[in-house]
Amino acid sequence: MPQHPFPPLYDEHSKVLILGSFPSVKSREQLFFYGHPQNRFWKVISAVMESDTPLTIAEKRRFLLENHIALWDVIASCDISGSSDSSIKNVVANDLVPILKTANICQIFVNGKTAEKYYDKYIRDTIGLDAICLPSTSPANAGWSVDRLIGAWRTVGKYMNK
Repeated sequence: MPQHPFPPLYDEHSKVLILGSFPSVKSREQLFFYGHPQNRFWKVISAVMESDTPLTIAEKRRFLLENHIALWDVIASCDISGSSDSSIKNVVANDLVPILKTANICQIFVNGKTAEKYYDKYIRDTIGLDAICLPSTSPANAGWSVDRLIGAWRTVGKYMNK
């Protein structure tokens, strides 16, 4: 059963927490979030924050922290075939309490329906906070163009000035 291979990214200044489901094969290889080149996360979140798209892991880390965005995943470990969310079984959820105790998170977002499903099942009632579900930036969500994703994800920016 694969374990989540890298830690969450956050600091005491983080205002929003964006949760994926479980890292893709590419992300597990790179040991960082949204590592598949076809995933639109970096393009979308940088457009929402009106910034250049970060390219390296160091640039991505800096971008997230400068914009007060925390990233983590709902699932700590699970059985999964490749990167297929539909194959996920035997879920063990991540503990969000360390992030919530350190950072002043004003809103939690989930990146896609799979993250929402497991957040609602394993985490929401434990911490007593609802999450806003945003359309997945995964290449598997081909029905959503980058422009349409950016429009939907603009809601993240509304929480940045709180």
